Amino acid sequence: MRQIGPRDTRPELLVRKIVRQLGYRMRLHAPDLPGSPDIVIPQKNTVIFVHGCFWHGCPRCDRGTRIPKTHTEFWKAKVVENRARDRRVARRLRAADWSVLTVWSCQTQNIERLSSSLFRRLEKT
Repeated sequence: MRQIGPRDTRPELLVRKIVRQLGYRMRLHAPDLPGSPDIVIPQKNTVIFVHGCFWHGCPRCDRGTRIPKTHTEFWKAKVVENRARDRRVARRLRAADWSVLTVWSCQTQNIERLSSSLFRRLEKT
């Protein structure tokens, strides 16, 4: 698991491709914003986080509820901490007048649905 990097993951690259196809310019991993969002769309004042289902406890799929058989307590605490941090970061961004979108890695399995969902959500903002 140490080999899994925090940037340029396959789901993140796919979401970037969709955002580009929708015609939006973006910044990547903005260190000046809370949580260093994966994708920042300044013209829409929107940030997108692409979360891994295992690491952030996805409520949509079974990967988010799986816990390794070894070091069980560590992994439970790790996911709980990640989810709490995600909520804190989203709260801070919303307070700074940013719209926060979260895309789960399991959502990238259906590209058509993800593309239309992102389109609708970005047009709302």
